[in-house]
Amino acid sequence: NAEYGWLQGPYIYILYEAYNFKQNQIAILFVVGFGSSMIFGTLVGGLADRYGRKRLCIIFGIIYSISCLTKAFSNYYVLMLGRLLSGIATSLLFSSFESWMIHEHNKYEFSSQWLSNTFSIAIFGNGIVAVLAGLMAAGVAQVFGVVAPFFLSLFFLVVGTFIVSSSWVENYGDSQIQITKTFINAFNALANDKRVLLLGCTQSLFEASMYVFVFMWTPVLKDVSDENLSDWIYGLIFAAYMVSVMIGSSLFSLLISIMKPEKIATILLLSASLVMFVPVVTRNSYLVLTSFMLFEICCGLYFPCAGTLRANYIPEETRAAVMNFFRIPLNLLVVIILLANLKATYVLLTCSIWLGLAFLLQVVLNKLSSNPLVNGQLLETEMTQF
Repeated sequence: NAEYGWLQGPYIYILYEAYNFKQNQIAILFVVGFGSSMIFGTLVGGLADRYGRKRLCIIFGIIYSISCLTKAFSNYYVLMLGRLLSGIATSLLFSSFESWMIHEHNKYEFSSQWLSNTFSIAIFGNGIVAVLAGLMAAGVAQVFGVVAPFFLSLFFLVVGTFIVSSSWVENYGDSQIQITKTFINAFNALANDKRVLLLGCTQSLFEASMYVFVFMWTPVLKDVSDENLSDWIYGLIFAAYMVSVMIGSSLFSLLISIMKPEKIATILLLSASLVMFVPVVTRNSYLVLTSFMLFEICCGLYFPCAGTLRANYIPEETRAAVMNFFRIPLNLLVVIILLANLKATYVLLTCSIWLGLAFLLQVVLNKLSSNPLVNGQLLETEMTQF
């Protein structure tokens, strides 16, 4: 299922430009996607714990397939509908699949160390798929035009959804509980354990920066480049980004054997903040591209690290619902920054600040995780520091 997104990634912005939409119009389309994920996606994602993770993964495939089909139309409102559907699907992608995997891992009582390894292998495999997808997308875009990658991704969506429906078993958070109770329990998990709340804030800040980067990297590279870049070049640049993600995931596999995931998160968040600051202070295209690739290495470190931390801190019975609660501030931050219509330099500066704040929150989380809890509440001294 990862293949569909990597095929589309380099060409979403380019496609909208090809339909003669201006940057502010394109920004609104992105806002609709993130707003949809924040509002509808949070509600739909929470259904996975109640009605089954496998079922919601299949629904993801159906919804995103429809979204792919809308890219064939140059009508602004049809494309907006596609973004709305993709926002819902994205929430399912980033909660239901992971929740299903963690449940199966725990069901068979595998080692917790294996879970970190699974996340790392998944991200590394994701990177391989993404590199191939970037090259395939560049090829079909050069021959058939910028809409072609979206139809190619549709094929992989159908295949992935068929594999899920035919080979996965169903699992649940708590299939007997009412859906409103699921959301209440998810809220209580955030309220009663500040570590979960801090983890959610850190995740929201990092992923908000990442999604803003997804929107900004194309126009920023166009702006700092001394020459016009051909459309197919973006597929190659995207492939280079994904190689960087693979490097990051491989680095995580090495680091997890010698340090805790909390420590890895601290290092990667600080690094991400610093490299995101580079394009704020220079217009050298080589330095900007290098900083973007370093940020992608941080992303490769982040995903298995964040998955491990979520597995350690989030309760199993409300896992998908809690993970979708994390996406509310994430999407809100992205919507605000895109609607603000700031210059690229200020947008990237904002992302650097968000990542710096995430680093500080991770430091607090590390401190709280090393202290005892009493009846689910933090000790008074730790509450004061928090």
